[in-house]
Amino acid sequence: MDRDFADLDDHLADTGVDGYLLDADSEDPDQYYLSGFDAPDPFVTLYDGGVHLLFGRSLEYGRAVREAEAATVSRGSDYGYDEHVEAHGRVDGWHRTLAAFLDDHDVAAVATPPRFPLGTADGLRDQGVAVAADDESVLTELRARKTDREVEHVRTAQEANEAAMARAESLLAEATVDGDGTLHLDGDPLTSERVRAEIEITLLRHGCALDETIVACGRDAADPHERGSGPLRVGEPIIIDIFPRDKETKYHADMTRTFCRGEPSDRLREWYDVTAAAKAAALDTVEPGVTGEAVHDAACAVYEDAGHPTQRADPTTETGFIHSTGHGVGLAVHELPRLGRGGAALEPGHVVTVEPGLYDPEVGGVRLEDIVVVTEDGYENLTDYDQELVV
Repeated sequence: MDRDFADLDDHLADTGVDGYLLDADSEDPDQYYLSGFDAPDPFVTLYDGGVHLLFGRSLEYGRAVREAEAATVSRGSDYGYDEHVEAHGRVDGWHRTLAAFLDDHDVAAVATPPRFPLGTADGLRDQGVAVAADDESVLTELRARKTDREVEHVRTAQEANEAAMARAESLLAEATVDGDGTLHLDGDPLTSERVRAEIEITLLRHGCALDETIVACGRDAADPHERGSGPLRVGEPIIIDIFPRDKETKYHADMTRTFCRGEPSDRLREWYDVTAAAKAAALDTVEPGVTGEAVHDAACAVYEDAGHPTQRADPTTETGFIHSTGHGVGLAVHELPRLGRGGAALEPGHVVTVEPGLYDPEVGGVRLEDIVVVTEDGYENLTDYDQELVV
């Protein structure tokens, strides 16, 4: 993994600490990014100008020596773990072991992520180590700027995403309609659950996986994070939002399309068209130096000009455009930067979604989402999937 820790070095110098400390498993994106190692159980990573790993148990030690992008890899036994546990108990013994590890690297004060384990922080303080939360989330900020290699990881995940979306759309196209408007396929109702299963199977075949995806029809589509359930119906909006993670690289993609099997109502068609216009306006705004808030404002302006409520105009509204325009994507499916209120300036290498939408239980919902990378002079759209309402 290509990693440039210059900003982290500056943070350590500016805050006057000796190192940056993580205590998490590799599902934590900051841990995976800093350590360059994939492990299911928590381990410790210290950055002091170099990367140093510490494992409480020896289970992952041999693999870490071979695979981790670290200057040193150590075990608790290297710092008297068994003796500390025998004398002070398991919890305090581990804290003493960790303090010895830090002392061996001449580290007396560390910065940690804001969500660092409280027990570890208190235990280190009891051993005389100064621990300060990094409220700037410097590692998360650093991860937001993708290298060319990371962009290619996202692109690969997006290609799998598009294959899964195509499979979902084909199920809608192949379905028949019964007398009450329910879609059927192979003699059975076509349900959100069945479409999700086919999406997940397709992603697995492309080396990706996800725990959840959204296939929400009708009133279900009025809630942006409703997963959807039950039979799909003709003439109603069907939001399909897929956000897979590549199993090898751990990088995500994200894309949403809204479909309608059969003839949409005039209101649904208008919602779709104005959402497409809001997405286009937001995309036209994306370039280095423009804030995420400005991109969000561009989408809001389209909706407001068309008479639709937005949370920018009315923070209490529960219908209309009720979320931000987008977010960063990488090792986490939701990360910096934000395309919404307070969103900071975009920089080359930022990978972001652009996903405006409208929601009302009387209609359902419409959302359209592409994923793009900010370039030196604008953006590159990593999404190569048609945008059509009617299936």
